[in-house]
Amino acid sequence: MRRYLLLLLLPLTLSACEELGIPDPEKRAAAALAEGRAIGGACRHAGRALEDCFALNPDAPKAAVFEGWRSMNDYMTENKIQAVKPEIPVKVPKTAEEIAHEKAAAEQEKQAAHDPEPAVESPLARLRARSQKEPEAH
Repeated sequence: MRRYLLLLLLPLTLSACEELGIPDPEKRAAAALAEGRAIGGACRHAGRALEDCFALNPDAPKAAVFEGWRSMNDYMTENKIQAVKPEIPVKVPKTAEEIAHEKAAAEQEKQAAHDPEPAVESPLARLRARSQKEPEAH
């Protein structure tokens, strides 16, 4: 009898997985698609090219971004809406090559900071060293 009772209660306890903080992959995928569409629409409204939109949002799903961009383009064309110029400049994410270049430059600076610079020889020290090397001719 207990076994049947446990089997009946098992679906009830598993139905509350969202309350436990276990992510739902379907909801996560739907949210990513909706966010991609919103990004695409916002890019088109701001007058950005589709390629710029992809470059500015590398993690967004490209198909969803394109869908949002295209639907906003159609909407703006139908209603004769002009693009709104963005007021805040956007920083383009760095490429892997740029990041590697910056790391190499930082390593060179770090290495230069640890290497002692050669001592600057004063003119007086050079004269003394020369006078010790050259025998005096009288």
